Amino acid sequence: MTRARIYLDHNAGAPLRPEARAAMIDALGSVGNASSVHAEGRAARGRIETARRQVAALVGGSADRVVMTSGGTEANATVLSPLQRVGGGMLELDALFIGATEHPSVMAGGRFPPEAVRTIAVDREGVVRLDDLETKLAALAGEGRRALVSVMLANNETGVIQPVAAVAGIARRFGALVHSDATQAAGRIPVDIAALGVDFLTLSAHKLGGPQGVGAIVLGGDLVSPVPLLTGGGQEKNARAGTQNVAGIVGFGAAAEAAAADLGRAEEWRRWRDGLSVLPGAVLVGAGAERLPQTAALALEGARAETLVIAFDLEGIALSAGSACSSGKVQVSHVMKAMGLGDALAASVIRVSFGWETGRDDIDRFDEAWARIVQRLVPGATRAA
Repeated sequence: MTRARIYLDHNAGAPLRPEARAAMIDALGSVGNASSVHAEGRAARGRIETARRQVAALVGGSADRVVMTSGGTEANATVLSPLQRVGGGMLELDALFIGATEHPSVMAGGRFPPEAVRTIAVDREGVVRLDDLETKLAALAGEGRRALVSVMLANNETGVIQPVAAVAGIARRFGALVHSDATQAAGRIPVDIAALGVDFLTLSAHKLGGPQGVGAIVLGGDLVSPVPLLTGGGQEKNARAGTQNVAGIVGFGAAAEAAAADLGRAEEWRRWRDGLSVLPGAVLVGAGAERLPQTAALALEGARAETLVIAFDLEGIALSAGSACSSGKVQVSHVMKAMGLGDALAASVIRVSFGWETGRDDIDRFDEAWARIVQRLVPGATRAA
């Protein structure tokens, strides 16, 4: 009898939650463009506004400060702009400071020219160095210039949680604006945009059990908003042109509400995650830092990450090596390089990430498969490193 496959790649994209599926099917059965003024259009708009409130609630934001996008990448590209609306005027920023372990959609720099993008160093656990940020911001401010600082709330590869509130505190002293990509954090740990003190928070629906192709920008205050990336229509209060994806947005909202209810499982997830560190030969990356409760980056010296991913796939277990947005690249992750891992160890890192539909039996099967694979690939790895 064939055993069911196990999905341990939630950070790449979580399975669609039943609440999101039901909400989307209901929305797909209705007609109406949310920009139309007739009853059908108003009903579609009402669905979007309900979802907007659900997404805002997940991160402690205000519904009227949520802009829906086609995903986290578009949300990041929109926010990462040298031109920002501040109050009734425009502010031109001179530089973009990004953490050295950011997602590729942030590493690309958005609409900033390449020469304006600066990197904030991280320590060996992958945590941004606040001293490096302060030194670089002070130097820029000394030249009479201002920056946008972008530091993710939780790393997509290692799960390492960044001190975003401290980053925002330093940035404010030098007149910088602050963005945080909370794509991986939302629904896994409590997120409060006001407590973080950021101007922009970006999200993606499919990371927390919503549909692919939907994301959001959550604005932290009443004064700052990004210049639209897409123009030519008045949708999203003139913040993002284009006919709204009603079913996708509705699914996002339902998933956000369900994910908020799942936060109580964090301690259980943390026990499962920590148990992975004692597997034979396992080296847990970022072990000394605060991390997401459901993410583990495991290295197995003497093996290759791509070989491990294939071996687990043949065992019926789906996981990944690094960011799904960088898949197909046979090279060491920029995250591991920034953390200073040696090439051999960095080239062996795989990511295990679970979530709402994961059970204890799934983790047990992973443990059993790990033991078999390690014995085959690295016979000498008989104990945890």
